[in-house]
Amino acid sequence: MAKPKAPRRTLDSYTVKPVNKTIRAGDCVLMRPSDPSKPSYVARIERIEADSRGTNVKVHVRWYYRPEESIGGRRQFHGSKEVFLSDHYDVQSADTIEGKCTVHSFKSYTKLDAVGNDDFFCRFEYNSATGAFNPDRVAVYCKCEMPYNPDDLMVMCEGCSDW
Repeated sequence: MAKPKAPRRTLDSYTVKPVNKTIRAGDCVLMRPSDPSKPSYVARIERIEADSRGTNVKVHVRWYYRPEESIGGRRQFHGSKEVFLSDHYDVQSADTIEGKCTVHSFKSYTKLDAVGNDDFFCRFEYNSATGAFNPDRVAVYCKCEMPYNPDDLMVMCEGCSDW
């Protein structure tokens, strides 16, 4: 007969030992990929829980996808630090957390004086099953109607050569 699962309790916060950072629900974190040649995964903490002894800490996360992980892949207007908030939820060991990061709105990201390694931005939600984006359109900045890429100094549009 199977052993019954030990009851789990929700934690308000948890200190990630190697980096000595305290995380809470709502924080964004970098998570270690199984393949060390890949970049860290970006996730938002939804809930933190531990067993009755306070060990075996698990985090319930909502994943952010990078453009190349989405159906359709990376496009010209995607920024190098752009991520999409997905509908993909998961439970991971807290031991896979590498550190905290910040996922800004597109507007606040474009106003940053300096972009750090742990800064990202999100302007879309992404449905991982259908590949649909919400919103399905974004503001465009020239005659060729390409969305703005914050990595590029918009001097002349490569597509339509408009200044």
